[in-house]
Amino acid sequence: MASKSAELLSRMAAGDGHGENSSYFDGWKAYDKNPFHLQDNPDGVIQMGLAENQLSLDLIEEWSKAHPEASICTAEGASQFKRIANFQDYHGLPEFRQAMAQFMGQVRGWKARFDPDRVVMSGGATGAQETLAFCLANPGEAFLVPTPYYPGFDRDCCWRSRVKLLPIECHSSNDFKITREAVVSAYESARSNGVRVKGILITNPSNPLGTTADRATLAMLATFATEHRVHLICDEIYAGSVFAKPEYVSIAEVIEHDVPGVVDRDLIHIAYSLSKDFGLPGFRVGIVYSYNDAVVSCARKMSSFGLVSSQTQLFLAKMLGDEEFMARFLGESARRLAARHELFTSGLREVGIGCLGGNAGLFTWMDLRGMLREKTAEAELELWRVIIRKVKLNVSPGTSFRCREPGWFRVCHANMDDETMGVALDRIRLFVRQHQQQKAKARRWAARGQLHLSLQRHGAMPSQYHALSSPMAALLSPQSPLVHAAS
Repeated sequence: MASKSAELLSRMAAGDGHGENSSYFDGWKAYDKNPFHLQDNPDGVIQMGLAENQLSLDLIEEWSKAHPEASICTAEGASQFKRIANFQDYHGLPEFRQAMAQFMGQVRGWKARFDPDRVVMSGGATGAQETLAFCLANPGEAFLVPTPYYPGFDRDCCWRSRVKLLPIECHSSNDFKITREAVVSAYESARSNGVRVKGILITNPSNPLGTTADRATLAMLATFATEHRVHLICDEIYAGSVFAKPEYVSIAEVIEHDVPGVVDRDLIHIAYSLSKDFGLPGFRVGIVYSYNDAVVSCARKMSSFGLVSSQTQLFLAKMLGDEEFMARFLGESARRLAARHELFTSGLREVGIGCLGGNAGLFTWMDLRGMLREKTAEAELELWRVIIRKVKLNVSPGTSFRCREPGWFRVCHANMDDETMGVALDRIRLFVRQHQQQKAKARRWAARGQLHLSLQRHGAMPSQYHALSSPMAALLSPQSPLVHAAS
Protein backbone atom coordinates (compact mmCIF):
# COMPACT_ATOMS: atom_id res chain seq x y z
CA MET A 1 0.00 0.00 0.00
CA ALA A 2 2.85 2.36 0.90
CA SER A 3 4.52 1.93 -2.48
CA LYS A 4 1.23 2.45 -4.34
CA SER A 5 0.60 5.62 -2.32
CA ALA A 6 4.11 6.86 -3.10
CA GLU A 7 3.45 6.44 -6.81
CA LEU A 8 0.61 8.94 -6.53
CA LEU A 9 2.84 11.58 -4.94
CA SER A 10 5.82 13.65 -5.99
CA ARG A 11 9.30 12.51 -5.04
CA MET A 12 9.43 15.38 -2.56
CA ALA A 13 6.21 14.33 -0.82
CA ALA A 14 7.21 10.67 -0.73
CA GLY A 15 10.83 11.32 0.32
CA ASP A 16 12.51 12.33 3.56
CA GLY A 17 14.53 15.26 2.29
CA HIS A 18 13.17 17.55 5.00
CA GLY A 19 15.90 16.19 7.29
CA GLU A 20 13.70 15.27 10.24
CA ASN A 21 15.25 11.81 10.47
CA SER A 22 18.07 13.03 12.71
CA SER A 23 18.79 12.98 16.43
CA TYR A 24 18.35 16.76 16.49
CA PHE A 25 14.66 16.47 15.60
CA ASP A 26 14.22 13.16 17.48
CA GLY A 27 15.04 15.01 20.68
CA TRP A 28 12.25 17.46 20.01
CA LYS A 29 9.83 14.58 19.49
CA ALA A 30 10.86 13.05 22.82
CA TYR A 31 10.07 16.35 24.50
CA ASP A 32 6.72 16.69 22.70
CA LYS A 33 5.65 13.26 23.99
CA ASN A 34 6.52 14.03 27.60
CA PRO A 35 7.01 17.77 28.20
CA PHE A 36 8.28 18.94 31.56
CA HIS A 37 6.09 21.15 33.75
CA LEU A 38 7.04 22.27 37.24
CA GLN A 39 3.67 21.31 38.74
CA ASP A 40 1.81 19.16 36.22
CA ASN A 41 4.68 16.95 34.98
CA PRO A 42 7.85 17.39 37.06
CA ASP A 43 9.34 14.13 35.73
CA GLY A 44 8.97 15.13 32.08
CA VAL A 45 11.64 15.96 29.52
CA ILE A 46 13.09 19.47 29.79
CA GLN A 47 13.45 21.19 26.42
CA MET A 48 17.10 22.20 26.01
CA GLY A 49 17.24 21.64 22.26
CA LEU A 50 15.29 24.75 21.22
CA ALA A 51 17.24 27.98 20.72
CA GLU A 52 14.56 30.34 21.93
CA ASN A 53 15.00 33.53 23.94
CA GLN A 54 12.38 33.90 26.66
CA LEU A 55 14.50 35.99 29.00
CA SER A 56 13.41 39.47 27.86
CA LEU A 57 9.91 39.05 26.47
CA ASP A 58 8.55 41.06 29.40
CA LEU A 59 10.28 44.16 28.00
CA ILE A 60 8.45 43.82 24.68
CA GLU A 61 5.18 43.17 26.47
CA GLU A 62 5.62 46.37 28.48
CA TRP A 63 6.44 48.36 25.34
CA SER A 64 3.36 47.04 23.51
CA LYS A 65 1.10 48.04 26.42
CA ALA A 66 2.58 51.52 26.38
CA HIS A 67 2.14 51.87 22.61
CA PRO A 68 -1.37 50.71 21.65
CA GLU A 69 -1.08 52.75 18.45
CA ALA A 70 1.23 50.00 17.12
CA SER A 71 -1.83 47.77 16.62
CA ILE A 72 -4.74 48.37 14.25
CA CYS A 73 -6.90 46.41 16.70
CA THR A 74 -6.94 49.21 19.27
CA ALA A 75 -8.78 52.51 19.40
CA GLU A 76 -5.43 54.30 19.14
CA GLY A 77 -4.39 52.42 16.00
CA ALA A 78 -7.75 51.89 14.28
CA SER A 79 -7.22 54.86 11.97
CA GLN A 80 -4.56 52.75 10.20
CA PHE A 81 -6.90 49.77 9.75
CA LYS A 82 -7.90 50.28 6.13
CA ARG A 83 -4.35 51.01 4.91
CA ILE A 84 -2.79 48.07 6.74
CA ALA A 85 -5.58 45.54 6.10
CA ASN A 86 -5.47 46.23 2.35
CA PHE A 87 -1.69 46.47 1.98
CA GLN A 88 -0.25 43.72 -0.25
CA ASP A 89 2.92 45.08 -1.84
CA TYR A 90 5.63 42.45 -1.39
CA HIS A 91 8.23 45.19 -1.13
CA GLY A 92 6.92 45.64 2.41
CA LEU A 93 5.68 48.70 4.27
CA PRO A 94 8.14 51.55 3.67
CA GLU A 95 8.23 52.35 7.39
CA PHE A 96 8.98 48.71 8.18
CA ARG A 97 11.94 48.55 5.81
CA GLN A 98 13.21 51.88 7.11
CA ALA A 99 12.95 50.79 10.74
CA MET A 100 14.57 47.42 9.99
CA ALA A 101 17.51 49.07 8.24
CA GLN A 102 17.91 51.47 11.16
CA PHE A 103 17.79 48.66 13.71
CA MET A 104 20.29 46.51 11.79
CA GLY A 105 22.70 49.42 12.03
CA GLN A 106 21.97 49.98 15.72
CA VAL A 107 22.42 46.34 16.72
CA ARG A 108 25.82 46.41 15.00
CA GLY A 109 26.92 49.45 16.96
CA TRP A 110 26.30 51.89 14.09
CA LYS A 111 29.50 50.58 12.48
CA ALA A 112 27.74 49.75 9.22
CA ARG A 113 24.95 51.38 7.23
CA PHE A 114 21.99 49.55 5.75
CA ASP A 115 19.86 50.67 2.84
CA PRO A 116 16.11 50.11 3.37
CA ASP A 117 15.75 49.46 -0.38
CA ARG A 118 17.88 46.33 0.05
CA VAL A 119 15.75 44.90 2.86
CA VAL A 120 13.71 41.96 1.54
CA MET A 121 11.13 40.14 3.68
CA SER A 122 10.84 36.39 4.12
CA GLY A 123 9.03 33.92 6.31
CA GLY A 124 11.62 33.78 9.08
CA ALA A 125 15.30 32.93 8.70
CA THR A 126 14.23 29.60 7.18
CA GLY A 127 12.65 31.45 4.27
CA ALA A 128 15.63 33.80 4.00
CA GLN A 129 18.09 30.95 3.62
CA GLU A 130 15.97 29.11 1.09
CA THR A 131 15.47 32.30 -0.92
CA LEU A 132 19.22 32.84 -1.08
CA ALA A 133 19.76 29.21 -2.08
CA PHE A 134 17.33 29.60 -4.98
CA CYS A 135 18.91 32.90 -6.02
CA LEU A 136 22.55 31.81 -5.88
CA ALA A 137 22.80 28.16 -6.88
CA ASN A 138 21.35 25.51 -9.15
CA PRO A 139 20.40 21.96 -8.14
CA GLY A 140 23.54 19.89 -7.56
CA GLU A 141 25.74 22.91 -6.87
CA ALA A 142 27.08 23.45 -3.37
CA PHE A 143 27.68 25.80 -0.48
CA LEU A 144 30.63 25.18 1.84
CA VAL A 145 29.67 25.31 5.53
CA PRO A 146 32.05 25.29 8.54
CA THR A 147 31.38 22.49 11.00
CA PRO A 148 29.69 22.20 13.35
CA TYR A 149 26.68 23.86 11.77
CA TYR A 150 22.94 24.28 12.44
CA PRO A 151 21.11 21.07 11.38
CA GLY A 152 18.19 23.06 9.95
CA PHE A 153 20.43 24.26 7.10
CA ASP A 154 20.05 20.82 5.52
CA ARG A 155 16.34 21.57 5.28
CA ASP A 156 16.44 25.32 4.65
CA CYS A 157 19.07 25.30 1.92
CA CYS A 158 18.67 21.88 0.36
CA TRP A 159 15.24 20.30 0.63
CA ARG A 160 13.42 22.17 -2.14
CA SER A 161 16.34 23.88 -3.92
CA ARG A 162 18.40 20.65 -4.23
CA VAL A 163 21.55 22.59 -3.37
CA LYS A 164 24.25 20.63 -1.53
CA LEU A 165 26.06 21.53 1.69
CA LEU A 166 29.68 20.41 1.96
CA PRO A 167 31.65 20.67 5.23
CA ILE A 168 34.60 22.91 6.00
CA GLU A 169 36.13 20.82 8.76
CA CYS A 170 36.89 22.79 11.94
CA HIS A 171 38.39 21.36 15.12
CA SER A 172 38.41 21.87 18.88
CA SER A 173 42.20 22.26 18.86
CA ASN A 174 41.72 25.90 17.84
CA ASP A 175 38.20 26.33 19.30
CA PHE A 176 36.60 25.43 15.95
CA LYS A 177 37.82 28.59 14.25
CA ILE A 178 37.62 28.76 10.46
CA THR A 179 41.03 28.72 8.77
CA ARG A 180 41.91 29.51 5.18
CA GLU A 181 43.56 26.09 4.91
CA ALA A 182 40.29 24.37 5.82
CA VAL A 183 38.34 26.48 3.33
CA VAL A 184 40.82 25.74 0.54
CA SER A 185 40.75 22.03 1.36
CA ALA A 186 36.94 21.89 1.22
CA TYR A 187 36.87 23.89 -2.00
CA GLU A 188 39.45 21.71 -3.75
CA SER A 189 37.80 18.52 -2.51
CA ALA A 190 34.47 19.60 -4.00
CA ARG A 191 36.08 20.46 -7.32
CA SER A 192 37.95 17.14 -7.48
CA ASN A 193 34.59 15.40 -7.01
CA GLY A 194 33.03 17.35 -9.84
CA VAL A 195 30.85 19.56 -7.63
CA ARG A 196 30.64 23.24 -8.44
CA VAL A 197 30.94 25.44 -5.36
CA LYS A 198 28.69 28.50 -5.52
CA GLY A 199 29.16 29.92 -2.05
CA ILE A 200 30.26 29.79 1.57
CA LEU A 201 27.62 29.85 4.30
CA ILE A 202 28.55 30.83 7.85
CA THR A 203 26.68 31.74 11.03
CA ASN A 204 28.06 34.70 12.96
CA PRO A 205 27.55 34.47 15.89
CA SER A 206 27.93 30.74 15.50
CA ASN A 207 25.15 28.27 16.03
CA PRO A 208 25.97 25.92 17.83
CA LEU A 209 29.28 27.26 19.21
CA GLY A 210 28.04 30.51 20.72
CA THR A 211 31.15 32.35 19.52
CA THR A 212 31.70 35.32 17.21
CA ALA A 213 33.97 35.41 14.16
CA ASP A 214 36.85 37.86 14.37
CA ARG A 215 37.56 40.59 11.86
CA ALA A 216 40.49 38.77 10.25
CA THR A 217 38.44 35.61 9.63
CA LEU A 218 35.62 37.56 8.01
CA ALA A 219 38.05 39.48 5.83
CA MET A 220 39.69 36.20 4.78
CA LEU A 221 36.34 34.68 3.81
CA ALA A 222 35.25 37.76 1.87
CA THR A 223 38.58 37.88 0.05
CA PHE A 224 38.45 34.15 -0.73
CA ALA A 225 34.93 34.57 -2.12
CA THR A 226 36.09 37.35 -4.44
CA GLU A 227 39.18 35.46 -5.57
CA HIS A 228 37.21 32.33 -6.42
CA ARG A 229 34.02 34.06 -7.64
CA VAL A 230 31.76 32.40 -5.09
CA HIS A 231 29.19 33.98 -2.79
CA LEU A 232 29.54 34.59 0.94
CA ILE A 233 26.31 34.24 2.94
CA CYS A 234 26.48 35.41 6.54
CA ASP A 235 23.64 34.30 8.77
CA GLU A 236 23.66 36.99 11.48
CA ILE A 237 20.49 35.88 13.23
CA TYR A 238 22.16 36.16 16.68
CA ALA A 239 23.79 39.56 16.05
CA GLY A 240 21.79 41.14 18.88
CA SER A 241 22.52 38.31 21.33
CA VAL A 242 26.19 39.05 22.03
CA PHE A 243 26.65 39.35 25.79
CA ALA A 244 30.42 39.46 26.36
CA LYS A 245 33.64 40.48 24.68
CA PRO A 246 34.94 40.35 22.03
CA GLU A 247 32.54 42.83 20.49
CA TYR A 248 30.51 41.70 17.52
CA VAL A 249 31.84 42.31 14.01
CA SER A 250 29.43 42.09 11.07
CA ILE A 251 30.42 41.27 7.52
CA ALA A 252 28.80 44.61 6.64
CA GLU A 253 31.36 46.42 8.77
CA VAL A 254 34.24 44.45 7.26
CA ILE A 255 33.39 45.20 3.65
CA GLU A 256 32.78 48.87 4.45
CA HIS A 257 35.92 49.54 6.48
CA ASP A 258 38.43 46.66 6.24
CA VAL A 259 38.46 45.55 2.62
CA PRO A 260 36.76 48.31 0.60
CA GLY A 261 37.67 48.07 -3.07
CA VAL A 262 39.15 44.60 -2.52
CA VAL A 263 35.96 42.57 -2.12
CA ASP A 264 33.25 42.30 -4.77
CA ARG A 265 30.13 43.38 -2.89
CA ASP A 266 27.89 41.60 -5.39
CA LEU A 267 29.01 38.38 -3.71
CA ILE A 268 28.04 39.36 -0.14
CA HIS A 269 24.63 38.54 1.39
CA ILE A 270 23.19 38.67 4.92
CA ALA A 271 20.35 36.65 6.41
CA TYR A 272 18.68 38.02 9.52
CA SER A 273 15.57 37.50 11.62
CA LEU A 274 13.86 38.74 14.77
CA SER A 275 13.22 35.21 16.03
CA LYS A 276 16.28 34.92 18.26
CA ASP A 277 17.35 38.37 19.43
CA PHE A 278 13.77 39.27 20.39
CA GLY A 279 12.29 35.83 21.03
CA LEU A 280 9.65 36.40 18.34
CA PRO A 281 9.75 33.25 16.15
CA GLY A 282 5.96 33.31 15.97
CA PHE A 283 6.09 36.59 14.07
CA ARG A 284 7.88 34.80 11.19
CA VAL A 285 10.02 37.82 10.29
CA GLY A 286 13.10 37.02 8.22
CA ILE A 287 15.29 39.35 6.21
CA VAL A 288 17.45 38.94 3.14
CA TYR A 289 19.92 41.81 2.78
CA SER A 290 22.03 41.59 -0.36
CA TYR A 291 24.53 43.97 -1.94
CA ASN A 292 23.67 42.43 -5.32
CA ASP A 293 20.89 44.26 -7.22
CA ALA A 294 19.84 41.17 -9.16
CA VAL A 295 19.55 39.10 -5.97
CA VAL A 296 17.46 41.83 -4.31
CA SER A 297 15.15 41.93 -7.32
CA CYS A 298 14.74 38.15 -7.51
CA ALA A 299 14.40 37.71 -3.73
CA ARG A 300 11.70 40.37 -3.64
CA LYS A 301 9.71 38.51 -6.29
CA MET A 302 10.13 35.28 -4.33
CA SER A 303 9.02 36.97 -1.12
CA SER A 304 5.44 36.75 -2.38
CA PHE A 305 5.58 33.10 -1.19
CA GLY A 306 6.43 34.11 2.38
CA LEU A 307 5.22 37.60 3.16
CA VAL A 308 5.11 39.02 6.67
CA SER A 309 1.69 40.17 7.84
CA SER A 310 1.29 43.92 7.36
CA GLN A 311 -0.03 44.20 10.95
CA THR A 312 3.22 42.60 12.13
CA GLN A 313 5.19 44.97 9.94
CA LEU A 314 3.37 47.96 11.45
CA PHE A 315 3.99 46.81 15.02
CA LEU A 316 7.68 46.20 14.36
CA ALA A 317 8.11 49.44 12.46
CA LYS A 318 6.94 51.30 15.57
CA MET A 319 9.04 49.24 17.97
CA LEU A 320 12.27 49.02 15.97
CA GLY A 321 12.03 52.71 15.20
CA ASP A 322 12.02 53.52 18.92
CA GLU A 323 15.78 53.96 19.17
CA GLU A 324 15.75 54.65 22.91
CA PHE A 325 13.77 51.51 23.69
CA MET A 326 15.96 49.43 21.38
CA ALA A 327 19.10 50.56 23.17
CA ARG A 328 17.57 49.73 26.55
CA PHE A 329 16.30 46.36 25.31
CA LEU A 330 19.62 45.28 23.79
CA GLY A 331 21.53 46.25 26.92
CA GLU A 332 19.18 44.48 29.30
CA SER A 333 18.92 41.42 27.07
CA ALA A 334 22.71 41.12 26.98
CA ARG A 335 22.86 41.40 30.77
CA ARG A 336 20.26 38.66 31.25
CA LEU A 337 21.88 36.36 28.67
CA ALA A 338 25.27 36.78 30.37
CA ALA A 339 23.77 35.97 33.76
CA ARG A 340 22.01 32.85 32.47
CA HIS A 341 25.15 31.69 30.62
CA GLU A 342 27.22 32.07 33.80
CA LEU A 343 24.61 30.30 35.90
CA PHE A 344 24.57 27.33 33.57
CA THR A 345 28.30 27.01 32.88
CA SER A 346 29.23 27.49 36.55
CA GLY A 347 26.76 24.74 37.43
CA LEU A 348 28.54 22.43 35.01
CA ARG A 349 31.95 23.40 36.39
CA GLU A 350 30.86 22.19 39.82
CA VAL A 351 30.98 18.64 38.50
CA GLY A 352 33.96 19.07 36.19
CA ILE A 353 32.08 19.57 32.92
CA GLY A 354 33.63 22.13 30.59
CA CYS A 355 32.20 24.15 27.73
CA LEU A 356 33.64 26.04 24.80
CA GLY A 357 34.16 29.66 25.82
CA GLY A 358 31.18 31.50 24.37
CA ASN A 359 30.12 35.13 24.21
CA ALA A 360 26.90 35.04 22.17
CA GLY A 361 23.75 33.13 21.37
CA LEU A 362 21.22 31.25 23.47
CA PHE A 363 23.18 28.05 24.06
CA THR A 364 26.43 26.45 25.21
CA TRP A 365 28.67 23.95 23.40
CA MET A 366 29.11 21.40 26.19
CA ASP A 367 32.04 18.99 26.32
CA LEU A 368 31.08 15.48 27.43
CA ARG A 369 33.92 13.70 25.65
CA GLY A 370 35.16 12.34 28.97
CA MET A 371 31.86 10.53 29.52
CA LEU A 372 31.91 8.53 26.28
CA ARG A 373 32.36 4.76 26.38
CA GLU A 374 34.64 5.20 23.39
CA LYS A 375 35.44 8.04 21.04
CA THR A 376 32.92 7.19 18.33
CA ALA A 377 29.72 8.67 16.95
CA GLU A 378 27.88 5.54 18.10
CA ALA A 379 29.05 6.07 21.68
CA GLU A 380 27.94 9.70 21.53
CA LEU A 381 24.45 8.65 20.48
CA GLU A 382 24.37 6.07 23.28
CA LEU A 383 25.14 8.80 25.79
CA TRP A 384 22.57 11.09 24.18
CA ARG A 385 19.87 8.41 24.52
CA VAL A 386 20.70 8.12 28.21
CA ILE A 387 20.37 11.87 28.66
CA ILE A 388 17.03 11.88 26.83
CA ARG A 389 15.52 8.78 28.41
CA LYS A 390 17.00 8.68 31.89
CA VAL A 391 18.08 12.23 32.73
CA LYS A 392 15.07 13.59 30.81
CA LEU A 393 16.87 16.46 29.10
CA ASN A 394 16.59 17.17 25.40
CA VAL A 395 20.11 18.23 24.46
CA SER A 396 21.43 18.02 20.91
CA PRO A 397 24.38 15.72 20.06
CA GLY A 398 27.28 17.13 18.08
CA THR A 399 26.87 14.52 15.35
CA SER A 400 23.57 16.18 14.37
CA PHE A 401 25.59 19.38 13.78
CA ARG A 402 28.06 17.45 11.59
CA CYS A 403 30.77 17.68 14.25
CA ARG A 404 33.49 15.12 13.55
CA GLU A 405 34.67 14.99 17.20
CA PRO A 406 32.28 12.83 19.29
CA GLY A 407 31.22 14.08 22.70
CA TRP A 408 30.12 17.66 22.11
CA PHE A 409 26.52 18.68 22.79
CA ARG A 410 24.58 21.90 22.22
CA VAL A 411 22.53 22.89 25.26
CA CYS A 412 20.01 25.75 25.06
CA HIS A 413 19.54 27.63 28.31
CA ALA A 414 17.58 30.80 27.47
CA ASN A 415 14.22 29.16 26.74
CA MET A 416 13.13 28.49 30.33
CA ASP A 417 12.49 30.18 33.65
CA ASP A 418 14.89 30.13 36.58
CA GLU A 419 13.09 27.30 38.37
CA THR A 420 13.26 24.99 35.35
CA MET A 421 16.91 25.92 34.87
CA GLY A 422 17.56 24.84 38.46
CA VAL A 423 15.87 21.47 37.87
CA ALA A 424 17.89 20.93 34.67
CA LEU A 425 21.17 21.68 36.45
CA ASP A 426 20.26 19.37 39.33
CA ARG A 427 19.59 16.54 36.88
CA ILE A 428 22.89 17.10 35.06
CA ARG A 429 24.91 17.26 38.28
CA LEU A 430 23.31 14.10 39.66
CA PHE A 431 23.92 12.19 36.44
CA VAL A 432 27.56 13.30 36.17
CA ARG A 433 28.27 12.45 39.81
CA GLN A 434 26.77 8.98 39.38
CA HIS A 435 28.92 8.49 36.29
CA GLN A 436 32.02 9.65 38.17
CA GLN A 437 31.29 7.26 41.04
CA GLN A 438 30.92 4.34 38.64
CA LYS A 439 34.15 5.30 36.92
CA ALA A 440 36.04 5.52 40.22
CA LYS A 441 34.66 2.16 41.28
CA ALA A 442 35.79 0.59 38.00
CA ARG A 443 39.32 1.94 38.51
CA ARG A 444 39.47 0.56 42.07
CA TRP A 445 38.33 -2.86 40.93
CA ALA A 446 40.75 -2.83 38.02
CA ALA A 447 43.63 -2.02 40.36
CA ARG A 448 43.03 -5.30 42.19
CA GLY A 449 43.59 -7.32 39.06
CA GLN A 450 41.78 -8.23 35.88
CA LEU A 451 38.07 -7.61 36.24
CA HIS A 452 35.53 -10.24 35.29
CA LEU A 453 31.97 -9.01 35.26
CA SER A 454 29.01 -11.17 34.39
CA LEU A 455 26.13 -9.53 32.60
CA GLN A 456 22.82 -11.12 31.90
CA ARG A 457 22.16 -11.44 28.21
CA HIS A 458 19.14 -9.53 26.94
CA GLY A 459 16.17 -11.89 27.01
CA ALA A 460 18.10 -14.68 28.80
CA MET A 461 17.14 -16.56 31.96
CA PRO A 462 18.85 -15.39 35.18
CA SER A 463 21.22 -18.38 35.06
CA GLN A 464 22.53 -17.45 31.61
CA TYR A 465 25.43 -14.96 31.83
CA HIS A 466 28.47 -13.96 29.84
CA ALA A 467 31.71 -12.39 31.05
CA LEU A 468 33.38 -9.12 30.16
CA SER A 469 37.02 -8.41 30.93
CA SER A 470 37.88 -4.72 31.02
CA PRO A 471 39.16 -2.15 33.51
CA MET A 472 36.05 -0.11 32.67
CA ALA A 473 33.56 -2.95 32.71
CA ALA A 474 31.79 -1.53 35.75
CA LEU A 475 30.50 1.25 33.54
CA LEU A 476 28.54 -1.43 31.70
CA SER A 477 26.93 -2.95 34.76
CA PRO A 478 23.24 -3.77 34.48
CA GLN A 479 22.54 -0.65 36.55
CA SER A 480 24.54 1.63 34.22
CA PRO A 481 22.45 3.86 31.98
CA LEU A 482 24.90 3.20 29.16
CA VAL A 483 23.62 -0.37 28.89
CA HIS A 484 20.01 0.74 28.50
CA ALA A 485 20.92 3.48 26.05
CA ALA A 486 20.89 1.19 23.04
CA SER A 487 17.51 -0.30 23.88
